[in-house]
Amino acid sequence: MEALVEEGDTITVKSSVGEQTFDMVIMAVGVSPESSLAADAGLELGVKGAIVVDEHMCTADPAIFAVGDAVQVKNFVTAEDAHIPLAGPANKQGRIAADNIAGKESRFTGSLGSSVVKVFDLTVAATGLNEAAAQAAGITYDCLRLSPSSHATYYPDSSPVRMKVLFDPSTGRILGGQAVSGEGAEKRIDVIATAIHGNMTARDLAELDLCYAPPYSSAKDPVNMAGFAICNLLDGLVEQVSWEEALNRPENTILIDAREPWEIEKRGSAPGAVFFELDKLRDHLDELPRDKRLYVYCQTGVRSYVACRILKQHGFDCVNVSGGHAFYVAQEADQAARA
Repeated sequence: MEALVEEGDTITVKSSVGEQTFDMVIMAVGVSPESSLAADAGLELGVKGAIVVDEHMCTADPAIFAVGDAVQVKNFVTAEDAHIPLAGPANKQGRIAADNIAGKESRFTGSLGSSVVKVFDLTVAATGLNEAAAQAAGITYDCLRLSPSSHATYYPDSSPVRMKVLFDPSTGRILGGQAVSGEGAEKRIDVIATAIHGNMTARDLAELDLCYAPPYSSAKDPVNMAGFAICNLLDGLVEQVSWEEALNRPENTILIDAREPWEIEKRGSAPGAVFFELDKLRDHLDELPRDKRLYVYCQTGVRSYVACRILKQHGFDCVNVSGGHAFYVAQEADQAARA
């Protein structure tokens, strides 16, 4: 980008590839620590130039403590050095530094990077590792995508909570989570953050006793649903693939849409899919080839899980497409915006 030019109610972005006009421009350039004073004092600097401190928030000089957005911390999940400038960890660090200065031993164990932002009518929240961070750290993970409702659907104004939960495929330990919703995203990510901090697994998520009343949640909270779905994977009840894998599947496979006809007419379908409505699936099993792998999806992943259970019990080789059509639509919109 070379320049931003405000012209009435619009902004023109000028770059080496031309000009384009927008109603709004968001510059997300990140945060860099202001550590020049520490550098002038001869203190050690680390990630992105952040001030290196120990778990007591003490710098390389035992007489100097540092806290907040300018310090280097440990990533709670990976234990690697990181720069995570957030108000919550900064306030905890201030308390810990004060304890140690006053002679009370206190330690900062690391940051999960739990964060939330309001984007127009949506709430976007995240904690722990995302896929890029897990890959950069060389951590083996699997990823569950789901879209449960923010509260009971028969109570007015519920909205889908688009969630992604990362977990260790060998132990079920929760590694991270992201959520986007009109309501309730931050509540679920707070629970996920608590689970990560307590080294909890998917089985623990499934058993959590969370608040329920129709205006606020469902009898099976989205966090419980994440636990149930991950346990299904860990127990071998179903296999899953991402939409990237489904759309680039081998030739000798079939993509099955298990939704109802009105959904396909209203919401469209993925390219190349054939339609076998879940409620009528058992009546059409003889129409499906047994020598091909079946990739099955529905709107959110629940009915396609049921379809996979039916198909598997009848001897078919099948996988559930994680996240369902809702995630497919979001992914296609994201790719179109990037293009």
